[in-house]
Formats: sequence, structure tokens, C-alpha cells
Amino acid sequence: MSDIKKGLIGVISDETKVSEVMPEINSLTYRGYAVQDLCENCKFEEVAYLILNNDLPNKKQLKDFENQEKINRSISNNLKNIIRNYPKNAHPMDTTRTSVSYMGLEDPEVNNNSPEANYRKSIRLMAKMSTIVAASFRVKRGENIIDPNNDLGFCENFFHMCFGKIPSKEVVKAFDASMTLYAEHSFNASTFTSRVISSSLSDLHGAITGAIASLKGPLHGGANEAVAHMIKEVGSADKAKDFILSKIKKKQLIMGFGHRVYRNGDSRVPTMTKYYHKTAKYYQNTELPKISKVLEDTMLKEKNIKPNLDFPAGPTYYLMGFDIDFFTPIFIVSRITGWCAHVMEQFENNKLIRPLSKYIGEPLRKVSNN
Repeated sequence: MSDIKKGLIGVISDETKVSEVMPEINSLTYRGYAVQDLCENCKFEEVAYLILNNDLPNKKQLKDFENQEKINRSISNNLKNIIRNYPKNAHPMDTTRTSVSYMGLEDPEVNNNSPEANYRKSIRLMAKMSTIVAASFRVKRGENIIDPNNDLGFCENFFHMCFGKIPSKEVVKAFDASMTLYAEHSFNASTFTSRVISSSLSDLHGAITGAIASLKGPLHGGANEAVAHMIKEVGSADKAKDFILSKIKKKQLIMGFGHRVYRNGDSRVPTMTKYYHKTAKYYQNTELPKISKVLEDTMLKEKNIKPNLDFPAGPTYYLMGFDIDFFTPIFIVSRITGWCAHVMEQFENNKLIRPLSKYIGEPLRKVSNN
């Protein structure tokens, strides 16, 4: 048997048209468009359309897409009650996973894997995901669920459902940019999970449920939460260097740094860092960016490791007022588009994903009669 690739490092398992990570030129594209250009020139709804449809929309296509998203935002009273009755100590990633699984029970097309049905389900999932995350956010705070407002755009509506108000245009733009940056990233762990599940001809909701379970892990999506906890623990910029040096000395994992694919820095970081600083300026918080800068500089000097997207995204969400344990569910609100696109792509030319393993256990032996 050939050499084993632990973690499938360097293994190309399939082809995709959805996105391309190009570490050699430090770039990421969605359907051929550089992600930083999309952040500056498009709103998230346009990017979601692009990911699901292969091209950016014209005005009519965008309006139709936005209308479809808006009319599918509401969730059932049954699901609202389920959200209200989740255990109070449950992590929002677990409740989000369970809510998506329940939505599959309600969806009339759950077992229809035709391209048309999966596209309709993708829009429903995109529309309802923000609603279930916001509802869970409110309930966990002991507050009433706020229904979606279909007069608002995607990002404005999410703030409305979470806080009952919409922040400044600068803050909404920063959030919108984070949605674009988190929307898709090729064959990462959660996306690959969704493709493995759908390769058995399972349903879209099942694939997304599995993807959420994968994203929960701190080595994947949970890192943005860990970064916010770390910055809170540091407390002030004058303590940041010693904090990192202590972590390095103890050989402890430092979240928010390094990436499996990027070796010269995460291509999404400069754009997110710009919006992190803009958000901090709006909220008149100078300390968080200072802490981040010392942490980043120390890691680069001591370990030559650069930050990933979670490093600026975590504190940005913290400044916006989101509770830390909801950072990764917010990631889902964006990444649902990429997951759905990959599942639909998997169905287009499907082959069951079933790798081999090398057995290293006991050799063949017989059961003793003694």
C-alpha cells in the first residue's frame, strides 16, 4: 500500500468549480473572482448568488434572489418552541446543528435530490439559518425571539433579529465583509464532510448537519471563539507579549494562527483586519487592536506563523456585541452557501467517497476453546 497521508494532507480527492485556494500567490477566488474584490464591490447576497449559481447576478436576478431569500426567512412555531426548550447550558453549535436537522423533518422536499429541489432547499437553508441562529441568541439571553423583517437586507435583518436594532452602515459593512470572507473555502473539513455524506446519496439537510458537527471543532470553525477568549484573557496590550511567550514555552496551542493550506499567511486576513480596525474605531476601542498587533508580531517573530481569518474576525464580532459562543454559528450563517454549492456539485457527478485503510491491529488469530 502507498504511503499513508494522515489528515489527507496533499491528497486531491475531486474537482470543484466553486472556489480555488492558491497558496502560492496567497489568493482565494470564488468562481474565479478574488474574494477581496468581492468584499469591496459586492454585498453578501450577490456573493451568495455567485456561489450557488456560478455567475454574479444582474439586477433582475439579484432582486429575484433577494425576494426568494426574504420569503423563506420565517421558521415554524414548532421550531421556535424547540429552540426555547433547548438545555440552557447547551452550546449554540449543538443547538444550531439540531435545528437544521429538525428543519429537514419539516422540509417537503427533504428527500428530493434533483438539482432544482436542492437549489430551492439551499435558498431555504440560507434564509432560515440566520433566523435560527438569531432566535437561539435571543433565547440564550433570556429575551423574546424577534421575527425577521423582510424590508431589510440580509445582514441588517440579522442584526435586527439579534438586537432589535441595526448598527451604523460601517458596522453592517464590516459584518457583510466577514460573511463574504467566511462563505467558502474549498475542501476544508466541514465542506469535505458535507460531500462525504451526500456522496452516499443522503439528503442536503443531513449533509449540512454533519458539516456543522465538523465545524464545531476548535481546529476548524471554533477558532474564532478561542481567539476572543484569548484576547479577553490577555486583557491589555502590555501583557500580550509575555502571554504569547509563556504559551510558546509551555508548547500550548495558540488559536487563530497558522493554516493547513496557507503557508505565507491567510489571504483573507488583510481585508478582515481592515474591517476589524474600522469597527474598533467606530466603537472607540483602541485596546483590542493593540493587543492583536502585539500577539501577531510576537508570533511572527518567535514562530514565523501568521494569523488566519479567525484572528481578526473573533474580536470584530466581540466589538459588535455578539456573545463569544455564537461566533461559530455566525460562521455557519455565511458558510451555508458554500456547503450547499458543494453538495449540489457532488450530486452532479457523484461517486461514493470510500477510502481504504491500512490495518495495524492484531494478526489473524483463532478463538480459543479454553
